[in-house]
Amino acid sequence: MAQGVFHVSSTLPVNEAPFDLAAKVTPRAMIRPPPHPLARSGPLLDRLFGWTAAGAAWLTLSLLLGILVSLVIGAWPAIEKYGLGFLTSTVWDPVKNEYGGLVMIYGTLATSLIALVIAVPVSFGIALFLTELSPAWLKRPLGTAIELLAAVPSIVYGMWGLLVFSPILATYVQQPLQTLFAGVPYLGALFSGPPVGIGILSAGIILAIMIIPFIAAVMRDVFEVTPVLLKESAYGLGATTWEVVFKVVLPYTKAGVMGGIMLGLGRALGETMAVTFVIGNFNQLDSLSLFQAANSITSALANEFAEATPGLHQAALIYLGLVLFFITFVVLALSKVLLARLRKNEGTRA
Repeated sequence: MAQGVFHVSSTLPVNEAPFDLAAKVTPRAMIRPPPHPLARSGPLLDRLFGWTAAGAAWLTLSLLLGILVSLVIGAWPAIEKYGLGFLTSTVWDPVKNEYGGLVMIYGTLATSLIALVIAVPVSFGIALFLTELSPAWLKRPLGTAIELLAAVPSIVYGMWGLLVFSPILATYVQQPLQTLFAGVPYLGALFSGPPVGIGILSAGIILAIMIIPFIAAVMRDVFEVTPVLLKESAYGLGATTWEVVFKVVLPYTKAGVMGGIMLGLGRALGETMAVTFVIGNFNQLDSLSLFQAANSITSALANEFAEATPGLHQAALIYLGLVLFFITFVVLALSKVLLARLRKNEGTRA
């Protein structure tokens, strides 16, 4: 037999891999049926869902419009008599049937501003500590304790402020400040007033304590949303914790931070019982002292609406409610404008 090369023909294409007979095929793979596509709901259910969602949105707008219309109708006698002069008048005399809302408007804005000045930095520090600096074993119990402050009823805050906090404020803050700034122009008047511990500053501090849990919780949640890669990159470049928070976390979460601040401001503007206990419920604006007893819109409504006779007195109180409605609306609109301007200016800084 002649020697030669023995060739084995193959029917496999040149570029195709040969079939591996050694490959293992599991029994589950052999008996598993192909996945069935999810059954789609009919077009009728989709339309019903769309109509329901649209109805919920329109219902919300209808309720808002209905509240606004009812406030205007109820306040119309006072609007017709006083007009916009109601906003600049300090007279509130139910006996003479003369009313002005400046004292209540000033008390509402002043206490809310004081609350924000105190609560925003404290809430920012709490959120920063919980997200960047806190050890793991302390993060959960501390966060839970702060959130529990939001569950305390407002009347409890008011009673604590009147019976416990106000005497401490009068003894250890108001009296030393009055002694220190006695005879000093402007500053002396800023801290004047009877040393009883109730007034605008006391109400503002109580409001700050009440809104800190809301702002801190929102800030903490939005800080945790920041991608870890961004923060770790900044740390890798040598940035400090403050630089990471100020230049990375805050720009990324400014919308959520602004929303948390507006949530706290809305709570401060609408708070009633706690403010009623500690603001003094005084319907005259004798001075701009932080320790001067004053009144707010919500306190005036809580104290007088049940006893107000139908007519101009009741209409004036509803007018105050309408003013509070517009204050809240203006604050929300300003926050939206500020947020839009911040987004517009993104990337313009060198």
